[in-house]
Amino acid sequence: MVFEAIKTWFFDLGPVSQAFLAGTLCWITTSLGAAVVFLNRKVSRKLLDSMLGFAAGIMIAASIWSLIEPSIEMAESLGLIEWLPATIGFIMGALCIRIADNYVPHLHLGLPKDAAEGVKTKWRRATLLVMAITLHNIPEGLAVGVLFGAAASGIDPTGTASVMGAIVLAIGISIQNLPEGMAVSMPLRGEGVSKFLSFNYGQLSGLVNPPSAVLGAVAVLFIQPILPYALGFAAGAMIFVVVEELIPTSQRHGNTDIATLGTILGFCVMMVLDISLG
Repeated sequence: MVFEAIKTWFFDLGPVSQAFLAGTLCWITTSLGAAVVFLNRKVSRKLLDSMLGFAAGIMIAASIWSLIEPSIEMAESLGLIEWLPATIGFIMGALCIRIADNYVPHLHLGLPKDAAEGVKTKWRRATLLVMAITLHNIPEGLAVGVLFGAAASGIDPTGTASVMGAIVLAIGISIQNLPEGMAVSMPLRGEGVSKFLSFNYGQLSGLVNPPSAVLGAVAVLFIQPILPYALGFAAGAMIFVVVEELIPTSQRHGNTDIATLGTILGFCVMMVLDISLG
């Protein structure tokens, strides 16, 4: 009864409010992952790598089932070349993250400070780590927001972009945000940073999810013709993050097999969630 009441209340909200709440859920789970620092000073590298692999699998499956497939079907229903909007959007999304990678100072997990990318800066290592995860959380928030906007747009007669599908995507991204929050806070704690500061840096990396989700929803609501392109854009940005950051990081410490198995498991979990619930 309580669940049905919450479901009815949520479905009655506007798409921007839905996107904001879903983005907030993604931030909360990032914070929960970062909060592990209060329980333990160290985490098994093998466990962390397997969880990063799991996160990569979720993002790959989400990109295919929640974003690319709806983009293709929506383009077909609108009389466009089926593959064109998804392809253009996919390439543009990857290029945007590549440009941001090139200019925004950040440091990938597990690397020394002198390996930081982007413009040169005197920022602390912790700040650079947070910036790396923050950059990668932006496309996740955008993907959630775009899907909520798509569900409310009224221009998708196929029904592939639904509120329930957007909720499933938000749940999948929330699950994979747990290891990302942990991946920031735990290494910092291991380097002697206080528990509170380590947690704070970890949760800050997910704070970008709510505003980026709102931005995605507002963009497709006000500029509806970009919708199939926006879905492809979010997918391209997410896949770039997976290939450029998550998978290399998960396999950097010799845990190749278990990280790969984590990726397979994450893909299957997200695929099952999307097809059975979305």
